[in-house]
Order: sequence, then C-alpha cells, then structure tokens
Amino acid sequence: MREPAKTREKLLETAIALVWQSNYCSVGVEEICQRAGVTKGAFYHHFESKADLFYEAAKHEREVTRGDWEAIFSHDLDPLEQLERLIAFLTAGGPEPRAVLAGVDPGRTFEVTGCPFFSAGGQVGLEETKVRQAAVEMAEHAVRDASAFVGGLKTGGYLNGDPDVEQIGRMAFMFVQGLLIYARAHNSRAIVEADLRDGLYRILDLKAEYRREAAPKEHGLAKAPAAAGL
Repeated sequence: MREPAKTREKLLETAIALVWQSNYCSVGVEEICQRAGVTKGAFYHHFESKADLFYEAAKHEREVTRGDWEAIFSHDLDPLEQLERLIAFLTAGGPEPRAVLAGVDPGRTFEVTGCPFFSAGGQVGLEETKVRQAAVEMAEHAVRDASAFVGGLKTGGYLNGDPDVEQIGRMAFMFVQGLLIYARAHNSRAIVEADLRDGLYRILDLKAEYRREAAPKEHGLAKAPAAAGL
C-alpha cells in the first residue's frame, strides 16, 4: 500500500502535469486518479475536491521551485547578474516541464513552460474561487520577488529615473507571463529569445551602459502576426 504522504505528493505532481498538458477545466478527478495510480477513495481522503487539489498543488509547486528562484535572486549576486540569470533561465525554457517529470505523455513536450496556475486562474469562472485564489497567490509571490529585484537594481543605480519598484515588478511579471503564453502557443523558444531581453530592459528602463546584446542564434524567427488592434 502506498504511504499517505507519497500518495498525496503523487496526486499533486500528477495534477500539475495534467493541467499543464491540457487545462484545468478539461482534467477530471477520475483521470487524475488513473494517472496517479490511486483510487478515488484515496483522492478524497487527501482533498475535498479538484479545486482543493489544485490549490494545494500551487503551494507544492512553490516549494518545489523555490531553489531555482533563490539561486537566480541570490543575495550574493549583483542585481545585474541576477538579471542575466533570470534571462538565461527563461530563455532555456523555464522549469523542467512537469508533464515529463510525472511521466504524463513523455513524448509530448513543450519548448517553453510557464505557470499553469496563473494560466488556469484566467480560464475559470467566478465560482471557482480556490482556483483563482491559487493564481492570485502564485502571482503575488512572484511579484514580491520581482519588486525586491527591481529595488536592488534601483538602489544600485542601474535604472533611469525614480521608478515605483512595486509597479515595475508587477509589470515585469505580467510581461514575462504574457510572453511565455504567446511563445508556448507557438511552441517556440525562439520567440522568448527574441523578445525577452529587450522587453525587460524597456520595462525596467535599464540604463544604456548596463544593457548587453543577446548572443546570436543560429536559428531564425519568423515574424509573428500582429495582434488585433495593435
């Protein structure tokens, strides 16, 4: 018999994988249980509902990925080096796709990952309060980290003007999430490579003398169609 703690973790990991492979609304409790190899009884022993599982999975994901973000925003690094680490991490594809880790459709992988919780929060209706809460809390944690990072750049004299660090941190987070969603839809890491650095430089308003040129890439990038109304 599976240990309760391991059963719970397996359900959390499987939920993350399935939601990111498809979306929150299309994944049911039965499929989660089948993929995780547990019974519905075991599921409801640990979680009240799919929304409850999703909320707990968001907290679990923050714990799992904490080391990645602590390494990027290490206090031992200069803010400019933190920025370079962030760009390198995101252009490399972001966190390891959870679907591969959980063994869900290992033959299907995306070049670009992102945040399934933030994405799901924008997909569900108003009645899915726990799902939206998971998205809000995930975003709030990320914005706090981003704002602290922007504050370090400001204190170090790397930014133009006198920016509102909380606003700039929030804008940077929203830009990165939008870019990752756009690139994931195209399944193209080249889109991230093409626009991430310049986009962050513009939002941060990094002083010209601290900007670095992106390393040239061997592959090209077809121009994406313009968004409606732009």
